[in-house]
Amino acid sequence: MSDASDRLLVEINRTGMRSLEVPDSVTVDRSFTVDLRNHGQDTHVHLHLDDALSEVARLGTDNHHVPGGSRRPVPVHVSRPDGYEPVSGRLKVAIAYGQETEYIDITVDVDEPVTVDPELSQPTGAAADGAGGGPAMAGPAGSGGPTDGGLGDRRELLRLLPAAVLGLVAVLLGGMALLPAGGPDIATGGFAVAAAVLAALYLLAT
Repeated sequence: MSDASDRLLVEINRTGMRSLEVPDSVTVDRSFTVDLRNHGQDTHVHLHLDDALSEVARLGTDNHHVPGGSRRPVPVHVSRPDGYEPVSGRLKVAIAYGQETEYIDITVDVDEPVTVDPELSQPTGAAADGAGGGPAMAGPAGSGGPTDGGLGDRRELLRLLPAAVLGLVAVLLGGMALLPAGGPDIATGGFAVAAAVLAALYLLAT
């Protein structure tokens, strides 16, 4: 039902006493109104939604008194079905305490919401490439990364080798200066001290 009024018309007592006229079926995509029009004497009208329609539609009250020669609108509130699948059921309309009963087949087909393209929900740029704060990858061999093997240790040994040589020279010269060959050799002792100082300075510089 998509007309401007969104009304489901129910004619009561129009063709005779206790006559009841309803549409066979309607499809709704929103809340609507059951328009009860009584063309004769005062009437009580009973409305009832079956179990299927009760899942997605709601009536304020079931029983309604409609005076003769008047009309009464009854709102039906429709909600969106779970899963956005159409729901079909029946609306029962009864007058004269059930002596006259009609059923209206109603399908609730609420428009589906806009869906998002799955590709648009995927991360792009740096976040997708793992460059947005993820763990750093190990560099190639020889670049100082985790895969350089024992190259760093060899470099450290080469750096300390000159200092070790100078220290060894200093020890040898110091020992020669103290040999009992007519007393300590002052010149040799001086060279030993110089070699030791040079070794210390080299370590500090590197």
